Amino acid sequence: MGAKRHVARRALVVGFARTGRSVAVALARRGCAVTAVDDAGGAEMAAVAEVLGVAFVAAPDEGTLAGLVAEAEQVVVSPGVPPSHPIYRLATAPKLVAEIELAFSLTELPVVAVTGTNGKTTVTELVTEMLVASGRRALAAGNIGLPLIEAIDDERAELLVAEVSSFQLKYTATFAPTVATYLNLAEDHLDWHPTMEDYAASKARIFACQGADDVAVVNAEDPAVLAAAAGARSRRVTFGAGGDYEESAGFLVGPGGERLLPAAALPRRLPHDVANALAALATARAAGASPEGCRAALEGWHHPPHRVEFVAERGGVAYYDDSKATTPSAVVAALAGFEHVVLIAGGKNKGLDLGVIPRALGARRDSTLRAVVAIGEAAGEVAAAFSGLPLRRAATMAEAIGAAGELARPGDVVLLSPGCTSFDWYASYAARGEDFQNQVRALAVASGGGR
Repeated sequence: MGAKRHVARRALVVGFARTGRSVAVALARRGCAVTAVDDAGGAEMAAVAEVLGVAFVAAPDEGTLAGLVAEAEQVVVSPGVPPSHPIYRLATAPKLVAEIELAFSLTELPVVAVTGTNGKTTVTELVTEMLVASGRRALAAGNIGLPLIEAIDDERAELLVAEVSSFQLKYTATFAPTVATYLNLAEDHLDWHPTMEDYAASKARIFACQGADDVAVVNAEDPAVLAAAAGARSRRVTFGAGGDYEESAGFLVGPGGERLLPAAALPRRLPHDVANALAALATARAAGASPEGCRAALEGWHHPPHRVEFVAERGGVAYYDDSKATTPSAVVAALAGFEHVVLIAGGKNKGLDLGVIPRALGARRDSTLRAVVAIGEAAGEVAAAFSGLPLRRAATMAEAIGAAGELARPGDVVLLSPGCTSFDWYASYAARGEDFQNQVRALAVASGGGR
């Protein structure tokens, strides 16, 4: 295939955390002179830059930054740099590129990309497992943890499966995955994107540069996703009800009704589990996975933590940790799997409408939601969204768990599914989920329950 783009002689890397450092290493390895900047600055970053042989400027003012942009042939922006940053005024395409764009331009490896508001990590990991079980040397990368720019130099890989975010896709111009999967669209990241339209347009860029030999994997049940793929030049494969891959007569089936797996063989069968499995099947098969490899991966799948994860049972009430649910649409997906729920919701909202949750439940609202416990900065917004339902406010996670236990009845589920980020009380959704789990287990042991 050959290299897709020459390597810049001088590059500016904006943001010098994990991704920025990986970008600097990849460019320096290819003979590029790299300068890195980061508004946080600090001695640790300066020391890392020195070890890597990279020039480093801490917290440059706009004039200094403009000078650095003028000197660079290429400006690579890390995904965490917000759109309000002056770099977006000072550098424009084609000089300004996203990290995934740079990585794609420097590799000959096929790239499978997965995006969507919910389910990206699960589907990315599942697709990777399916390919590995099929004998392919696939490596998961991108927004999942390992930066794509780092993965392209991993000698173990013959194929990369990348989780890609709207932040990364927004500033792409040539990124053309061999297989591009778009799972769903719902409100998210409106603290980063100026409008919902901008968010949707960024997601849709996953198909923008594909050619006739590529594959677009599309959710047949999501009109916004179908519309995004309508103008794609790639071959379209659909999943979900009425799609090429769907659940039918108790089986997960592929094109032509090919039976791939009994639905009962899935380790867990909540509605979003089935949707994720179908999306992964469609993606992995398009990327060359075998039916046998797909079945083995699905049957042995262990769900990532903090995603509707069972914790313990106490007094006939089951407690589930869905701390990863940082959007209203993710909460709706979780609630679809249970009959009666006491919901713990709230945290730091990112500009999203929490009223989406009760509206999506419709007539099921009062029967599904036994009560709501509101937590964090957004407690007032939660209370307003769920007006008319029994509601308590809690100032700590321990208080929230206690209140939820009092409101629940035997046979109910207490579900931590916040619909908000964790950054008011915790450093991450994982820290929030771990606190919830530790306290629930301690209560279950103290009361003689738990399993």
